[in-house]
Amino acid sequence: MTHAEIVRRVQWKDLRQLNVCEMLIENNLTIPWLLGSWTLAYIGYYWFALPFSAFFFLTALRQVHNGFHNSLGTNKFLTWLSLYLNSILMMASIHAVKFNHIRHHKYCLTEEDYEGKSAGMSWYGAILYGPVHMFLIHKVTLQLGNKQYVRNVLVELLSIALFAFVVFYFQLYFLIYHIIVMVIGEFLMAFFAVWTVHHHTEETPELARTQRSGWKNRITFSMFYHLEHHLFPAVPTIKLPELARRIDETLPELEKKQTF
Repeated sequence: MTHAEIVRRVQWKDLRQLNVCEMLIENNLTIPWLLGSWTLAYIGYYWFALPFSAFFFLTALRQVHNGFHNSLGTNKFLTWLSLYLNSILMMASIHAVKFNHIRHHKYCLTEEDYEGKSAGMSWYGAILYGPVHMFLIHKVTLQLGNKQYVRNVLVELLSIALFAFVVFYFQLYFLIYHIIVMVIGEFLMAFFAVWTVHHHTEETPELARTQRSGWKNRITFSMFYHLEHHLFPAVPTIKLPELARRIDETLPELEKKQTF
């Protein structure tokens, strides 16, 4: 069954729109985790801050991922602002990540898909490849992106450098902790955001892996509904559980490889 046939058979267009409550959730999901992380780190409880930092990184990834596909329910400027602010907080140019993610959907797991390079590696190879992955994402965008992408990446990298300078110059230890954890998170992206959802799917790259366990999807904030996302990238993350239900109901024969 082709991608086009799946799109024709599954009712999904009504899932593109967010109501006010859903829009507020998608745009503010990161705040409690960031505040919890910074508060605990500020008073020196770094080990207790760590899970809050991890969930901040995960929810920020969900937020910017929706921003890549214009699925935050906000206007163009607010979507750009979300990507810009999260660039500083996540210690990577999110517009560089966006450029490569859009290409990932277009050239999924081909030579032109720089984001997907780690999908064909071993799990430990993908982890070791992480720093190269992040360098390549920025390098490719600066080389292949249009003037707007290049400008956004340079502004974000300059802002990140300024933020890091202030943090280290004034020895703001809770933010030094934050920067270290975010950099580690970025280095693990090739494993968690690419390998986990795409390994052993080269024959049918549009059919990424997915997750059907309720509690696993709750603790990962629905970020592993990746089959659903690749088939219907315009659907916001908050609507993916309902989309998964419709796919299972309409196409029970469709192969669904589990993420973990």
